[in-house]
Amino acid sequence: MTTNNLLLELGTEELPPKSLRTLAQSLHDSFVKQLKDQNLHFESSKWYATPRRLALFISALEEKQKDQEIEIKGPAVKAAFDANGNPTKAALGWASANGIKIEDAERLTTPKGEWLYIKTTKKGANTADIVPDLFKTALKSLPIPRLMHWGDKKEEFVRPVHTLCMLFGDTLIPGSILGVESSKEINGHRFLGSQKVVIKSADTYVEQLRTEGHVVADYDERKASIIKQVTDIANSVNGKADLDDSLVEEVTSIVEEPHIFKASFEERFLKVPAEALVYTMKGDQKYFPIYDKDNKLLPSFAFASNINPDDPTSLISGNERVVRPRLSDAEFFFQTDRKNSLESYFKKLENIVYQKDIGTLAFRSDCVEELAKYIANEINADASKAARAAHLAKCDLATTMVTEFTDTQGIMGMHYAELDNEDKDVSDAIFEQYLPRFAGDIIPTKPVQISVSLAEKIITLVGIFGINMLPKGDKDPFGLRRAAIGLIRIMIENNISINFYKLIEKACSILEAKLKSKETKENVINFVYNRLKAYYQDQGIEASIFLAVLSTNPEDILDFDNRVKAVKQFKSLPEAENLASAYKRINNILSKADNFDKNINESLLKEDAEIKLFNVLKTVEVKVSKLYSESNYTEALSALSELKDPVDNFFENVMVNAEDSKIKNNRLALLNNLHEIIAKTADISVLY
Repeated sequence: MTTNNLLLELGTEELPPKSLRTLAQSLHDSFVKQLKDQNLHFESSKWYATPRRLALFISALEEKQKDQEIEIKGPAVKAAFDANGNPTKAALGWASANGIKIEDAERLTTPKGEWLYIKTTKKGANTADIVPDLFKTALKSLPIPRLMHWGDKKEEFVRPVHTLCMLFGDTLIPGSILGVESSKEINGHRFLGSQKVVIKSADTYVEQLRTEGHVVADYDERKASIIKQVTDIANSVNGKADLDDSLVEEVTSIVEEPHIFKASFEERFLKVPAEALVYTMKGDQKYFPIYDKDNKLLPSFAFASNINPDDPTSLISGNERVVRPRLSDAEFFFQTDRKNSLESYFKKLENIVYQKDIGTLAFRSDCVEELAKYIANEINADASKAARAAHLAKCDLATTMVTEFTDTQGIMGMHYAELDNEDKDVSDAIFEQYLPRFAGDIIPTKPVQISVSLAEKIITLVGIFGINMLPKGDKDPFGLRRAAIGLIRIMIENNISINFYKLIEKACSILEAKLKSKETKENVINFVYNRLKAYYQDQGIEASIFLAVLSTNPEDILDFDNRVKAVKQFKSLPEAENLASAYKRINNILSKADNFDKNINESLLKEDAEIKLFNVLKTVEVKVSKLYSESNYTEALSALSELKDPVDNFFENVMVNAEDSKIKNNRLALLNNLHEIIAKTADISVLY
C-alpha cells in the first residue's frame, strides 16, 4: 500500500496559553482515533502547537483505505419466494437496491433459518477525500468552554481562524473548514522573518517555519529551549531559577520563537518578603525569579521575549520599568502592614464575613482555635502554641498585602508573625494551615502545625456541610475536597492515631449554633471516607479492599490505612481466596441461623474435623488477639491463613445442621467464633 506524510495546520489568533497543550493533545487524540476507526494505518503521529497555530503530522499514512469484503443479508428464503417459487416484491426490491439479479443471490443457512445474502466488495476511499471531514470532527470535539464568532462569519471557534493548510505529501488537499479555504500559504512569526510562508510539503513544514517564519512549531522543543536559556542566565549570576512547570508551560504557550533575557531590580526591594515579589513577577509578568544557593531571592530575573533585537538594552530596561511599580506596590503594602502587629488585625476580622450563615472570620478563627487546642491535647502537642497560631492564622487576611496579593495568604502571616517574634512553631503553623495546597504538595509534619491544619480543615468541612452547601459536580468554592484529602494525608503520612469521628463530633459541638443539618456529622464522615476511597484508587488499591475495611467501620483514619495495607498483603497470599470463600459461606450460614448459645461446648465436638478446627482456632485466636491489640493487622491476617486447611476440612466432613440441636448449635458457635476472629480486621468475603 502506498503511503505519504500528512500535515494539517489551523492558523488562528492567539490561543489561550493555559489551554494550548490540552487543545493540541485533544486534537491529536481525536484525529488519530478517527484514522484508526477508518482502518487507515500509519507509522507515527505528532502534534505541534504555538500561540497562533494547532497542527498535526501523520507519517507514512496510507493513501487509500483497503477494499473491504462485506456480506449483505437479505430477506428470509421463505419470505423471498412465493408458493410457486417466484421472487416476492421484498426479494426483488432487495436485489435491485444492491445492484444484482435475484438469481445471483446466495443462500445462508443459520439456526434461525435460511436467508438470501450476497458478498460484495466495498471500495476503499482515498485518504485525501476523507481527511477534511475527519479534521472538522476533531476540531469540533475540542474541550472549549466558550466559543467565539468573528467578523461576519457564522462559524465559531476558540479564537478567530485565518489560515488552513492540509497537505498530503506535497499535494494540497482542497477543502474549507471554519470558513477558511485550504492553502499552502500560512502565517509565520508576527514580527520576525517572513510574515507568510508557503509550505512546499508536509515534510518541510517544521523546517520552513523555523528558517523562513522564525517559528518553533514543536511545543516541547520550545519548552526545552526556555528551560535551557533561563538556566544559563541563572548560572551566570551563580543562582538557580524558579522553573515552576506551570509557569514554563504558560511562557511556552505565549512565544513562537523564545528568546530569554536577564534583567534586575533594586536590592532595596529584597527587604520585602520574597513571596510577595515572586507573586507579582510570576503571576503578573511571567518572569522567572532567581535564587542564590541558600534559596534567597536575588535582585535578578529572567524573562521571555518573542523578539530578539540586536541591542536588547531597551527591551531589558522596558521590562525593568514595567516590574518596578509592581515591586514598589509590594514594598508599600509591606511597610504599611508593618506599622502594626499581626495580632492587631484580628479586630478587623470581626467585620469580614466568612459566610453569611456561619459568621465572621473572627468567629471562625475562634472555632479553629478551640478545636486546635482539643487536637493538640489528643496528639501531645503544645496546646497553648496551637491556640496562639489558630488565633493569628487569619489575621493576614485583613492586611493590605494579602488584600492585594491574595495568593500570599498564610505566607505573609508567617512572615509578619516572625517579625513580631512569635514562636517558630506558631509562625510556621500560620502558613502550614493551608497545606497541602495541591496534589503532591508538602504537608505539616510537626505537632503544633498538624493540630492547626487539621482544625482548619475540619471546621471548614463541618461548617459548610452544616449549612447544606455541599459540593456539586466540579463546583467546590470552599475547597472541601481538598480539605478532606489534606486531612487524610496529614493523618496517614504523619502516623496520627486519633478518633476521627470524635473530631467531627467536637467540631459539631463548637459550631452547634450555626448548624442547620442534623446529619452534619454523618455527612462529613461519609464525604471524607469517599475521598479516602479516591485516595486509595489513586494508589492503585482495588475498591474491594477499601470496602472490606469500610465494613468494619474504623473510626481512626490511620487505623483504617493500616487495615487496608494488611488486607492488600493478605489478598496476595495463596490461601486468601479459599479463606474468603469460606468466610462468605460462614456469613450465609450464620445469617440464616436462629438464636444459639455463642459459647463452644468442647464436649459436644464429635467429628475429627471440628475438633481439629477448634484446636487450631484456639491457637490462632491467642496469636491474633495479641496482634490485634498492637494494631498489627498484617501479621494477624497472615496468621489467619493457618485456618485454611482446617476450615476446608470442616466443610468437607462436617454437617453443620445436625439432627441433634445441641450439636448443631455448638457447630454454629464454633463458626461464629471463627467469624468474629476474622471480622476484626475486615470483611474478606467481598474481596473476590
